[in-house]
Amino acid sequence: MERNSTTAPAAPHAPGTAAPDRPAPRWRRRLVTALTVAGPGLIAANAGNDAGGIATYASAGAQYGYRTLFFMLLVTVALVVVQEMCARLGAYTGVGLGGLIREQFSVRVSAFALLCLIIANLGLVVSEFAGIGAALELFGASRYITVPLAAMGVWALVVFGSYRYAEKIFLVLSLAFFTYPLAAVLAHPDWGQAGAQLVWPHFVASKDFLLLGVALIGTTITPYMQFYVAAAVADRGIGPAEYPREKTDTIVGTIFANIISMFIIIATAAAITTRAPLASAAQAASALKPVAGRFAEQLFGLGLLGASALAAAVVPLSTSYAVAEAVGVESSVSRRFGEAPLFLGLFTAQVFIGATIALIPGNLIQLLVRAQVVNGLITPILLAYVLTLANRRSVLGDGANGPVFRVVATVCVSVTAVLSAVVLLQTLLSWLSIG
Repeated sequence: MERNSTTAPAAPHAPGTAAPDRPAPRWRRRLVTALTVAGPGLIAANAGNDAGGIATYASAGAQYGYRTLFFMLLVTVALVVVQEMCARLGAYTGVGLGGLIREQFSVRVSAFALLCLIIANLGLVVSEFAGIGAALELFGASRYITVPLAAMGVWALVVFGSYRYAEKIFLVLSLAFFTYPLAAVLAHPDWGQAGAQLVWPHFVASKDFLLLGVALIGTTITPYMQFYVAAAVADRGIGPAEYPREKTDTIVGTIFANIISMFIIIATAAAITTRAPLASAAQAASALKPVAGRFAEQLFGLGLLGASALAAAVVPLSTSYAVAEAVGVESSVSRRFGEAPLFLGLFTAQVFIGATIALIPGNLIQLLVRAQVVNGLITPILLAYVLTLANRRSVLGDGANGPVFRVVATVCVSVTAVLSAVVLLQTLLSWLSIG
């Protein structure tokens, strides 16, 4: 007998048959929404937490406890402002920073900007592969095997993949950063003291503290992040109509990345009670053993591996984007070698050179912190170009900086420049006194 579907109650779901459609749980819908929004902004910001970044944040916690957290709060505001301007430039013009600088400034200015970027990125490419090697050594693997394999993997991902595919891999690598909040919780820090020093300055009047402060700027507001996010937004085809979603990606990604940075500082500050610089990644990992247990090294190593692998692709890509755009040739991850020989050739050379130099023994932590200081000195120069471009209506039209945003951006760039100039002056005076 046929049932009347309008009056009979629904039959229970029988095993082996398709379940009726049900609305997805709220957490799943939010996760899907977040993943659809995530893109160049999140990738660029997380790439800033690279091997050098982790080394610098860990060293800040080891040397000065929670004192640098307030500094990181200020840097977060500056980074949000800078990254948003760069993403907006890429979306409204369809061109990366390298191309915009070439179009809007003289050839000499363009060459100077590129030289600054290449200098800033040169040591970073090496440090990313050194970070990969250091991370896998915590798992007992030799860097002389893992670094060449990692270099081949990064190279193949970019050369043989499309931007969409590479972006998905980059986003997966970003998941490794969740190990640091876990490490911070396991370290049982003094949350009251950490919170107090986050919202109120507890600076130290010393040259070393100031030098570390500029290193934190250098590893948080890095030139390659700005070049990458503008070029990646353009490469992805994001225009003014899609920009509101990309703006969310950029701001949320930046805040997330800097929260991770703060957790790294908190974890090492709580775990390391003897205030002194770190000598190696293994030392930082070992310091977590009493609080994170026998898997402390693996926990630290996993985060370092994911961060280094992400930046090992993003840093050389930012250089390739900038140079190819400045020269006026094809620049896209979605192109093949024959279509973009300079872009992919330069990427290949950087990966090969970086991986080769990374195999040379040395003090990884101190080398990476010094590289971030160099970044901190070069960053204000490149930010001046970004600010000038974002202020020009001839470049962005209605998307140009408004009066209030222009003041905020100018203050952020100026403070960064002043801090960098003070450290540069102190460094020069120390050299003269030694001589």
